[in-house]
Amino acid sequence: MAIVHEFKYFKPSSIDEAIGLLNEYGSKARILSGGTDLIVRIKDGFETPDAVIDIKGLDDLKILEFKDNKLIIGSLVTFNKIIDDGTVKEKFPLLWESAKVVASMGIRNRATMVGNICSAVPSLDSGPALLLYEATVVVKGKDGERRIPIEEWFLGPRKTALKEGEIVEYIEVPLPDKKHGGCYIKLGRYNGEDLAQVGVGVLALSGNEYRVAFCAVGPKPNRARKIEELLKGKEITDSVIEDAKKLVEEEISPITDIRATKEYRMHMAKVMLDRALKAAVERLNGKGPAYGTRLI
Repeated sequence: MAIVHEFKYFKPSSIDEAIGLLNEYGSKARILSGGTDLIVRIKDGFETPDAVIDIKGLDDLKILEFKDNKLIIGSLVTFNKIIDDGTVKEKFPLLWESAKVVASMGIRNRATMVGNICSAVPSLDSGPALLLYEATVVVKGKDGERRIPIEEWFLGPRKTALKEGEIVEYIEVPLPDKKHGGCYIKLGRYNGEDLAQVGVGVLALSGNEYRVAFCAVGPKPNRARKIEELLKGKEITDSVIEDAKKLVEEEISPITDIRATKEYRMHMAKVMLDRALKAAVERLNGKGPAYGTRLI
């Protein structure tokens, strides 16, 4: 389907110029980076912007670097660039694993992680990993920069804490101060460009500390704080996992849609939590399945 909606197209030469255009056109402006979400929505008539601001030429937003124990992911960094980065795979393996299951190779060549969190669909694969690494989203507007903890970023389906006139500069991901292993499991209907029916992420840190997050089973990705508190300080055993699975129903609120029923999602979230916990602990101890191995 061709784009029939008319709009003004801009390609700014600086972040400040882009911010100026955002403030000029207000709620009728849209940022174009990877375009894998925006272009489809314009074609389908879900978006009817007056102005499209193409930021692909802004080199300041293409940075992917590890410095001062923090990973900086610029707004134009694609999923495949993250996957190809050895430092990400070594130091942030859970983030690397979640990037591997986003859509297809072709989509990952264009789609960006920042675009993924800005779309804020409940099933976004980058959500659990960023929540578990306790990332910060750095945005800039006419009044300067703001730093938004990732747990405060997602407000609901396709709603974020980004204000009108602001642009995301980068995501900042701190390296945990303890040895860690992680696991992200995505349940889909088929291999390829399918959204998650359920997504479960686990980060296991030395000292029996655990972080757990879900996506696609509520209005936004979320940390499972009750499960984390239950697991704190404990060895992961079958009985402990069974206790954790009982809390899943208090942590998520799945719906029935074209991809799955709420009952199926609830059941599979428990199965996936079991497998993710075991894999994360095994990886923490230098064993278990290699990152990127499909576990469902």
